[in-house]
Amino acid sequence: MAPHGMLLGLLMASCFIFCLSHQNPEFALTNPERSSTKETERKETTAEEELDPEVLNVFHPTHEWQALRPGQAVPAGSHVRLNLQTGAREVKLQDEDKFQNTLKGSKKGKRLDINTNTYTSQDLKSALAKFKEGTEMESSKEDKARQAEVKRLFRPIEELKKDFEELNVVIETDMQIMVRLINKFNSSSSSLEEKIAALFDLEYYVHQMDNAQDLLSFGGLQVVINGLNSTEPLLKEYAAFVLGAAFSSNPKVQVEAIEGGALQKLLVILATEQPLTVKKKVLFALCSLLRHFPYAQQQFLKLGGLQVLRSLVQEKGTEVLAVRVVTLLYDLVTEKMFAEEEAELTQETSPEKLQQYRQVHLLPGLREQGWCEITAHLLALPEHDAREKVLQTLGALLATCRDHYHKDPQLSRMLASLQAEYQALATLELQGGEDEGYFRELLGSINSLLKELR
Repeated sequence: MAPHGMLLGLLMASCFIFCLSHQNPEFALTNPERSSTKETERKETTAEEELDPEVLNVFHPTHEWQALRPGQAVPAGSHVRLNLQTGAREVKLQDEDKFQNTLKGSKKGKRLDINTNTYTSQDLKSALAKFKEGTEMESSKEDKARQAEVKRLFRPIEELKKDFEELNVVIETDMQIMVRLINKFNSSSSSLEEKIAALFDLEYYVHQMDNAQDLLSFGGLQVVINGLNSTEPLLKEYAAFVLGAAFSSNPKVQVEAIEGGALQKLLVILATEQPLTVKKKVLFALCSLLRHFPYAQQQFLKLGGLQVLRSLVQEKGTEVLAVRVVTLLYDLVTEKMFAEEEAELTQETSPEKLQQYRQVHLLPGLREQGWCEITAHLLALPEHDAREKVLQTLGALLATCRDHYHKDPQLSRMLASLQAEYQALATLELQGGEDEGYFRELLGSINSLLKELR
């Protein structure tokens, strides 16, 4: 029985193996190569299914930790961690939101297309060039927009001129206006009022240095200088008013005025009987012509200008002119002193300007013409401003007029009286809390003069 049982067992085992081999060829023991090939194909098919965009499930992280389910893909740049308590993987966005635009552009359920290609230097240069071109295009667009806005708000000057022409309004330059005003003033058909109005308007324009020089180009300055010869006092007054504005700090115009005989005409008006208003404007023009112009100062002394001014300040009712004359003399004296000091500081032995000032013998002329006594007596003027200017001039003439001041008892009495007056005023200023007041300065000038004369 034992051999029969063994045979029966072997037979059943063989039948079982035979059945299995016919039901599933992959388990066939006689075809190992085919079995390996089938396995490889099965794995590739599975891999393709996993990479299939329709099958791949992309996880969309947020700024909060979320559990990641098996089989879900994680976008690049996400923050992944393993929760040790639950054993699950968790995902969230990084703190920087630099990948959010990419995530927004991707569709849910689609596989991310991550480009791993590298860029060459040429690619970077091309990209930079395109970026610059884009910037220039944007800048060009902004400029065009700005120009369009300007054109919308403002109209071209040509269009405005056409509109003004239709309205019988003409746009003139300063030069054209001055030519028109000079022609009106010089026209015999113009009335006195029209001529005065022309001079009044012209004075406004010649305040500008360029306009005053343009007045020379068409002979306008000489026309105004000739206006000083008019028999009408108002024309003399306004002509001098224009000249004073044109001469002021304008060397080119000053030179032309000297050559055109303006200095002689001004002195003649001051030396003759004229209304006070006329002499005011003429004196203004004379001061503008002489300041910072040493050649004109030389001619002024040669033409007897100091005598003319002396007669002017000694006339009755000309106290206002006297203060202006004293101020002019003070300016001329200090101007020469400053020119000499400037030459010493710059170590220039013979600068041209200094040589010109050295030919202006102003201080000897003031002494000879009696200006030491005249200036001292002007301290009797009641205005504080006038006294201040006289005190300044006395100080500037001190070296030249010291002996005359010592011999003048009236000057000493006047200075002592003013000292007492301004001492009281300075005390009131101190009581009012003004340490450096106006009257205190005047008192200091008086004390300095008294100290020098003792």
